[in-house]
Amino acid sequence: MSRIVVIGALPESLLIFRGDLLKALVNAGHDVTGMAAETNHALVRQLASIGVGFRAYPVQRNGMNPLKDAQTYLALRKVLRDLRPDIVLSYTIKPVVWGGIAAKGVAGSRFYALITGLGFAFQPGGCKQRILNGLVTCLYHWSLISAKKVIFQNKNDLQLFVGRKIVDERRCIVVDGSGVNLDHYVASPLPTGNMAFLMIARLLGSKGLREYAKAAQLVHEKYPHVTFHLVGPEDPSPDGLPLSEVRNWQASGVLQYMGATADVRPFIKQCHILVLPSYHEGMPRTVLEAMSMGRAIITTDAPGCRETIRLTHIGLKQKVKGEPVMDGENGFLVPVKDVLSLAHAMERFILHPELVETMGRCSRRIAEERFDVHKVNGDMLRTMALI
Repeated sequence: MSRIVVIGALPESLLIFRGDLLKALVNAGHDVTGMAAETNHALVRQLASIGVGFRAYPVQRNGMNPLKDAQTYLALRKVLRDLRPDIVLSYTIKPVVWGGIAAKGVAGSRFYALITGLGFAFQPGGCKQRILNGLVTCLYHWSLISAKKVIFQNKNDLQLFVGRKIVDERRCIVVDGSGVNLDHYVASPLPTGNMAFLMIARLLGSKGLREYAKAAQLVHEKYPHVTFHLVGPEDPSPDGLPLSEVRNWQASGVLQYMGATADVRPFIKQCHILVLPSYHEGMPRTVLEAMSMGRAIITTDAPGCRETIRLTHIGLKQKVKGEPVMDGENGFLVPVKDVLSLAHAMERFILHPELVETMGRCSRRIAEERFDVHKVNGDMLRTMALI
């Protein structure tokens, strides 16, 4: 039996994104503790019900306040020295950086980092953004020096880390995202009625929300019977969209904002196509969930997103001249930040509704073949030498 600490930032993410992995670790006979920001007793009880302990620590998910980051590091160092885990697994930037540095002080502990996406810090921008990019690169390098393995969710992120000499490629591995529980996200019949598009994402500019709203407006002007929905919580990140902007889209009749939810399944059941025009992802969880439920996908030719579409030459052979939409067995890929291409992809489903069902069936099949959470968790446990 190994003593394992899994470190995240958002408490809810321990259950939403790592719940099946935590269960797999407990079922394999290990002593597991989850760490995240302070949370409510209900979530702690939920973790306890699957055999996982919980320790809170102070963490500011966004921003680079040196004092707060020092508090994060010191708190992690204290807990890890108290628990003396055999394995520390961290995911998302702050837990990876400060968890990796704190784990160095625990003799005999093996540190593993899960890179679930590059985030805002790695995006292009002006002088301040370049400084932030350089600082984060240095912090990652420092924290990952002693990592046993660095686990990525797509090859592009791995290549970027290796190219910047953040980590040696020999210590890197790629897994198929966080996986999806196929028994929880079961294939669902398509709804009757007008075609409905759905986007599920935190209210961040880099998720492609503005592109989705603009494309929806273009399509709605031509096909007023088609509906567009948006589900997702606000986000305090510098890249976060003001709720007033989203409300304005709704007021203009472009799309319907449904707010945040703890369960996306009812919303996926009521849609025909899942849209995610993101600029970058590790591996988009909402796309995997929609695929598992048998929905066709429109997403971008961006790291993490492109891995969810199985490209093919079948389907529509005739392309509109100059229309850069890539055909897939289970949906379409469009260029990042390309509103017109996104609108074209939406229109294809409207003009060829038979593709919705055939591509949706293929989505489920791909989810079964590649993204089953049990397969992904098996890869994770083997990487950590636990099976």
